[in-house]
Amino acid sequence: MTTRIGVDIGGTFTDLVYYDEQSGRTVEAKVPTTPRAPEEGVLRAIRDHVPASVIADAGYFLHGTTVGLNALLERRGATVGLLCTAGFRDVLELRRGNRAEMYNLFWRQPDPLVPRHRRLEVRGRIRADGRIDKPLAREDVEAALHILETCKVDSIAVCLMNAYANPVHELEIEETLRKLGFRGGISLSHRVSGEFREYERTSTTAIDAFVRGRMAGYLQHLATELGKLGFRGECLITRSGGGAMTFTESEARPFESIMSGPVAGVQGASELSQLLSIPALITADVGGTSFDTALVVDGQPNVLYEGEIGGMPVQTPWVDVRSIGAGGGSIAVVDKGGLMHVGPQSAGADPGPAAYGKGGTKATTTDAAAYLGMLGSGQLASGIQLDFARASAAIQPLASALNISEQDAAIGVLRIATTNMANAIREITLERGLDPRTMTLLPFGGAGPMMGTLLADELDIRRIVVPVLPGNFSAWGLLGADMVQSVARTRILPLKQAGIATVEEMLPELFAQLYERAGGKHDGLEHSLKLDLRYRGQEHWLSVDVPLAESTISTSAEQIVGSFTEEYLRTFGTTLDTDVQIVATRATIRRRLPQRKQPMQQAFAGNGSQEHTFEAYSFERRQRMPFRLLSRSSITESFKGPAVITESTATTYLDADWQASVGKLGELVLTANDLQPVG
Repeated sequence: MTTRIGVDIGGTFTDLVYYDEQSGRTVEAKVPTTPRAPEEGVLRAIRDHVPASVIADAGYFLHGTTVGLNALLERRGATVGLLCTAGFRDVLELRRGNRAEMYNLFWRQPDPLVPRHRRLEVRGRIRADGRIDKPLAREDVEAALHILETCKVDSIAVCLMNAYANPVHELEIEETLRKLGFRGGISLSHRVSGEFREYERTSTTAIDAFVRGRMAGYLQHLATELGKLGFRGECLITRSGGGAMTFTESEARPFESIMSGPVAGVQGASELSQLLSIPALITADVGGTSFDTALVVDGQPNVLYEGEIGGMPVQTPWVDVRSIGAGGGSIAVVDKGGLMHVGPQSAGADPGPAAYGKGGTKATTTDAAAYLGMLGSGQLASGIQLDFARASAAIQPLASALNISEQDAAIGVLRIATTNMANAIREITLERGLDPRTMTLLPFGGAGPMMGTLLADELDIRRIVVPVLPGNFSAWGLLGADMVQSVARTRILPLKQAGIATVEEMLPELFAQLYERAGGKHDGLEHSLKLDLRYRGQEHWLSVDVPLAESTISTSAEQIVGSFTEEYLRTFGTTLDTDVQIVATRATIRRRLPQRKQPMQQAFAGNGSQEHTFEAYSFERRQRMPFRLLSRSSITESFKGPAVITESTATTYLDADWQASVGKLGELVLTANDLQPVG
């Protein structure tokens, strides 16, 4: 089996790419997303665009989805009960006692995922060193189950204090619940997270219980329907921390794939930055409903070990992707004070922007771009032909409310959308002491190349790389995902040789857990290790890579201290004269999929090679002027803007004072005219 199929679900379009390893052939397609049943859009994309022979020959189906994410954001999941250690019933509401928005006087803490009447205490206590302080009171479990059954819970989350150090009481609770006849899902905190911090671990366990049923049902149905289409390969889904996991593992650990969708594009960006030797890359994934951005430095994305969704922490590896409600379908409105806002409300896939002609009437970013000529003739993916008259009609109420021309209103929509996106990029660069002007912008998604030069000008970035298949780049990124499993274990130790010896004693058990999750497969696995380190007395930590030789750490404690000191100095600009502690041990295994070739320029499906000239608005010159309209497949040499470049799944807007050339992998390299193009 030499083919792999990748499908990524977006808010407006579902993107498909399939790749034949033997021939090196890549085929891409877009279909409208079906929000009420997202798997239907996936199956339709495959049925309509992948031949039956290719489906039968495919070895892998790789998937990126926001089903789990949307379940959390929309609070549409299981009815969950929570069993906790006596005295910790209110941990989900006490949180950390801080305000997420310090200066927002009207900020309200999000409601806990499990209301108080379904959070019940059980007596018993495990100490931080794993010793049993008080035995578990099984009668409390029986009483709690009786109450939860009257609440008709679908699943139960169990999070006991210090269970990461000794899970015996959580296992007793699971056994008792099953003996008493409970048949719903049970999420145990020590299986979900091996780390300390009661609030974060309780939140993660509750999230796991909340999304488990919906995620499992979705994946099982999708796998079954793929089988009916003739697929016999392995079904994989992207992990929030990068890499992929099997559908079966995701059903058991759904919290690990909550950010499955946005991570796929970052994976593709990491691979591309390595192939093109780009030291620092900013991704700009502009879809129909959202804008996602991440930083890739030295070919690697920034990975955190705790994320947050809807104000709820999730204790799992997490690629640092910042998302805001800004995309091609973002709706522009004028508030009562006479100020215009763009997003976060979106027209989505149904009805979509007014220019789609599907019933939408509110002005969106796409309508403004169409009005200004940024989308050329308006021939978009999935057979959509923009209706310019409808775009103009949607812009007109904005213009009237602001007492300006329709053109100025459309310009304002694009300016505001650009600023919103640029501010998200500033969060991952300037706020970390990094200068975006020295970096390369990688725009992708259906509207990414359209926004590329506007974003670059806003941030004073002078080089842009538009990848091959930009509209389907996230789906392409899926195809390069390796199988990855990771596990963490909190144990506070001194960073000395004795502490290193203790870590080495833990490693066989940690890797055994990973082998079990990988289906017992040991061959061809790469092992890696990180240690969470901090100065004694600190609350937070930094994760540092530690070299391994089989299951033995192949460096000294002094060398690890040196690596931590360098990273601490780079991050905070200073160091402390005190001992260093190990907070947690993080073990990872990786099984690499066969490496695929990069799609070359001839893979483009252009919209014809004939060149035209038409009038569009130039943000550089602040006026309408003649633009060249040409297909990407016809580009063979460097040329200067202004131009609109079309291809099957995206449109690139090349403003005046920018020039374009084709790079060695077929990528489109855009540079400001004060720089020489790099190809």
